[in-house]
Amino acid sequence: MIAHTNEFRSELRRDLAEQIHRLRDEPVESMREFAVSSADSLKSLKVHVRVFAHSGVKLAAVSQAAAQNLIELESEVITSALTAAAKRLERAAQSESVVDLVLDQAEMLGATRDRLVDQATRAVGILKLTGRDLRDVAEHTYERVVKMTEEAVPEVKTAKRKVKR
Repeated sequence: MIAHTNEFRSELRRDLAEQIHRLRDEPVESMREFAVSSADSLKSLKVHVRVFAHSGVKLAAVSQAAAQNLIELESEVITSALTAAAKRLERAAQSESVVDLVLDQAEMLGATRDRLVDQATRAVGILKLTGRDLRDVAEHTYERVVKMTEEAVPEVKTAKRKVKR
């Protein structure tokens, strides 16, 4: 491990020394190459920024659609709960005896249960769809960034080192 670390440090020292010699021998050319490579690096960032900005717009659209669907469902839940409560009160007022009251209320329990199950199923469906859409946006963004990164990776060039004797 120590030998590997020492070897790595030696390579870094050699590379740094080579760059220093090159800067000293050809300062203008070295700075031009540095400026060109820096400009290329900055230009390549524009594409990544656009990909992330586009995915941000998609995420906003997905979350807006999910919020809209959940708010509409909430409105329906509240409306149906109020309607069911009013119906229970009407039936209770029309009951002629306690037995009729209990039977009417028990009869309405099945409808209430079905309504609650339906509403919960719809909420889970909205959340599943939203999760699927979020996953699709994330996968698409990841694939685009990885694809661009793989295309932008230059070939490894081996520098010829000057051997001191």
